[in-house]
Amino acid sequence: MDIIETTEIKELKKENLRVRIYENRYTLGMDAAQTAAQIINQLLSAKEEINILFAAAPSQNEFLASLQEYDLPWQRIHALHMDEYVGLKSDAPQRFGNFLKERIFTSIPFKSVNYIFKEEATPEEICAIYEQILQKHPLDIVFMGIGENGHIAFNDPHVARFDDPLLVKIVSLDEVCRMQQVHDGCFPHIDEVPRQAITVTIPVMLKAAYIFCMVPGKPKANAVKDTLFGPVSTTCPASILRTHPNATLYCDLDSASLLSFKNNSYE
Repeated sequence: MDIIETTEIKELKKENLRVRIYENRYTLGMDAAQTAAQIINQLLSAKEEINILFAAAPSQNEFLASLQEYDLPWQRIHALHMDEYVGLKSDAPQRFGNFLKERIFTSIPFKSVNYIFKEEATPEEICAIYEQILQKHPLDIVFMGIGENGHIAFNDPHVARFDDPLLVKIVSLDEVCRMQQVHDGCFPHIDEVPRQAITVTIPVMLKAAYIFCMVPGKPKANAVKDTLFGPVSTTCPASILRTHPNATLYCDLDSASLLSFKNNSYE
């Protein structure tokens, strides 16, 4: 594994996956946003429009705030959202669509904003609608995180498939995933966390040209270690990022705290 060390960051590569480790989540968010802005401009120099998939989680806060500081041609970008709970009211603050609406979707003049939600539609109907949206807007960039159980989007280990034939699907959430929502301050107790969600599947995300994965915080340390050094397996769905040609994992010292640095190599 190749290591580059500077005063502020360490860089390494595990198989195809580039990893950047920062002193704190603020410098992580700022640097990831700077690189994302460069990639957006690069893609839009060759394409009239692009499609970006956004994750909704506190891990994305610093990145989303920094990204909005760039004067980008937002009106040529279609924004999509990667997962959503089943059963919450349309105005529930815990809904991921509302999280993104508050933090970026209403602040930026996107070409379009596409939510995994439709009033009074069944989960099956929402999946069918969103499948059409994904077919119309194939992903160019994914902005994502990793769950405490290694999930990407809401593809928890027990439902994750690297060869999933579906573009979007209804899933049950495991206890670790649901408890993470309590740790994140989204719900006061696990009994209030929905047991089902709708998620974009892993193959859809892997087809994007670029993946930015922002994962700060001590609770993510085990997931980061498993992503980098466990088998490429659905036991840690994020491990599949090691196979993507243009994926970068952004960590802070807390999320990278279980990685040991010996003989110019992380273990």
